[in-house]
Amino acid sequence: MRGGIVIAGGGLAAQRAAETLRRGGYDGRLRMICAEHHRPYDRPPLSKEVLAGVEHGAFRPAAWYEEHGVELELGVAAAGLDCRQRAVSLADGRELRYDRLLIATGSRPRRLALLDGFANVHTLRTLDDARALRTAIVDGGRLVIVGAGFVGQEVAAAAARAGVQATIVEAAAAPLQALLGIEVGSWFAKLHRSHGVEVILGTEIAAARGTHHVEALMLRDGRRLACDHIVVGIGVDPDLAWLAGSGLDPTGVAVDADGRTAAPDVFAAGDAAATYDPVLRRHVPGGHWESAVRQGVAAARAMLGREPQRSAPASFWSDLYDTRVQYLGNARLADETAIDGDPAARDFAITFTRDGAPVAVLLVGRPHELPNARALLAA
Repeated sequence: MRGGIVIAGGGLAAQRAAETLRRGGYDGRLRMICAEHHRPYDRPPLSKEVLAGVEHGAFRPAAWYEEHGVELELGVAAAGLDCRQRAVSLADGRELRYDRLLIATGSRPRRLALLDGFANVHTLRTLDDARALRTAIVDGGRLVIVGAGFVGQEVAAAAARAGVQATIVEAAAAPLQALLGIEVGSWFAKLHRSHGVEVILGTEIAAARGTHHVEALMLRDGRRLACDHIVVGIGVDPDLAWLAGSGLDPTGVAVDADGRTAAPDVFAAGDAAATYDPVLRRHVPGGHWESAVRQGVAAARAMLGREPQRSAPASFWSDLYDTRVQYLGNARLADETAIDGDPAARDFAITFTRDGAPVAVLLVGRPHELPNARALLAA
């Protein structure tokens, strides 16, 4: 091998792939392209510990990469891919040849065009984003969060703990309605309201008032929201514009169970990968923390010629105020739900079933039940 293995990306999937390769005996050249200037780090703490003022470190110390022969290319992004020449172009003009390539460049936050260019509008995807938003929260004032997904809710919880006047604006009739349904989603709205967060549902941002800074947002229902800072949390898209012209889909790279793409010796993992959904009958991009771990490991094992491991149900967790929320499986498949416990006491479990078979579980305040939930879905 002349080019060895190149990992395009510096997130969780990329890190787990590098660790698996070295642990599995791969001793060839291994390079990791990181668009950020920071060593690979975990993202879930950005909307939790980092916003609360706790600094967050990298997955591994710098010495680990030196000891394991992992060449980090920090502060430079992948800019192009030539599958025929087996070459990745970098934003600084260089070109890296590879024998095998892992595409793991993650995702980028969706933006609202009408809020672009304002100095007090934030997204939350990187460590630098989190630090900037933390400063905004410390400064106090009025914070508007556009979108009631898990990230938007975690920002609202952090703001409320810091004494900031926070408002969530969500286009759907309930937070997480598309994922969990309106009844379960409404519980999340009540949770935030109980902590002093204003939750406005069923409307969107119509216009922004201000010059360099947004001073007020106009909603489609006619309301006006004065604000000092805004967080846009309306989801993410795969960060794959650099694949244009490569023959691979820049909206999500279709992969098999081992992470293989249609291009020879090219793999994809994490948010960059589009996995097959048997219900939708097509490949769909995106995933969560657990998916990135599993896919990064699977791609590395395939490069090593190892047998694939049995995959676990997709899972996600969040801390909202003093309550741990854990979600496993795919509730979109469900046709019925069963609740055990007391939602008012923040101590309950919801099992989502389809034709009587469990397809997802939501745990609120019950972290001890996670192994049982995993076993239930695995069975």
